[in-house]
Amino acid sequence: MYNRKYWKAPIVWGGLGLSYWFIQRNTKEYRRYKDAYIAVVDNDPTTIDEFNGEVSASQLLDVTDTYRKWRDISFIAVGAVYILNIVDATVDAYFVRFDVGRDLSFGVGPSLEMAAQGAAGINLNLALR
Repeated sequence: MYNRKYWKAPIVWGGLGLSYWFIQRNTKEYRRYKDAYIAVVDNDPTTIDEFNGEVSASQLLDVTDTYRKWRDISFIAVGAVYILNIVDATVDAYFVRFDVGRDLSFGVGPSLEMAAQGAAGINLNLALR
């Protein structure tokens, strides 16, 4: 927003908001399946998991690990969106002051430094004036 590119702000807010929503959802499901797994493997007949024993401990552990992995990826996504926002703002701020004139010239010619060493070479020059 400091670079007066106001249209980018909703994109960043949307990316951060979506990542935060995924963190919340995956954390909730992770805790749900983790509690069910603990209830199945604790060898206490008085604890009942929410699935009423219809799902095995190994299946609960697999789903728990999946939601934990997705939650961790969601945290990485928040950081990635934030870092991309910083990189975009920095590059945009740099190119605001970058002057490109009307006279762009391009020249191709022999390389005298290479010829002095006994080798053939081509020199490319791009001049921004």
